[in-house]
Amino acid sequence: MNKLAIFASGTGSNALNLIKFFSNHHSITIDAVYCNRPDAPVIGKAQAAGVNVVVFDKKEFQTEAFIETLKERGTGWIILAGFLWLIPRLMVATWRGRIINIHPALLPDFGGRGMFGHHVHDAVIASGRSQTGITIHLVDDRYDHGETLFQATCPVMSDDTPDLLASRIHLLEHRWFPPVVERYIESGEVDFKQTDGNASL
Repeated sequence: MNKLAIFASGTGSNALNLIKFFSNHHSITIDAVYCNRPDAPVIGKAQAAGVNVVVFDKKEFQTEAFIETLKERGTGWIILAGFLWLIPRLMVATWRGRIINIHPALLPDFGGRGMFGHHVHDAVIASGRSQTGITIHLVDDRYDHGETLFQATCPVMSDDTPDLLASRIHLLEHRWFPPVVERYIESGEVDFKQTDGNASL
């Protein structure tokens, strides 16, 4: 059984979507949700879904003991679902090729330090782009930089606000993140066509 640790910092919509998708899965299970904010809504949502929650601070996150705890729990994969801290190099090295992130834009554009949530959508709208989307990628020791596994697109409307654009992006995230994670874990590749939100699996 592939044990997943979900790292999240915020509301937890993607984390909860992953929890639901992998409930009673034949080969993948969510072991725990790890959160760096004690007031984050994701904590209550994960607990309500019956998933273990671990809350930690910056100092703990940087230690070898934190990594050893993950190892002791049998963590095979780390999934970043709205997690805002850079992953330490030792953690990247320990789970190289087994840490997956989702980003609310088409990388390499609109990525990097500070580019999350509405900061991304503000920048996309200000750029005048007619298209944006999501990127699901492997994680290295730089923000939003690892190998791209999958992208899906959606239009940017002339009258879009950050909230409107975010709602369109969330639809893509919720549709594609769980099956892309599943396919990559089970087969080592993602053979879905990189396309718009109307694509079939």
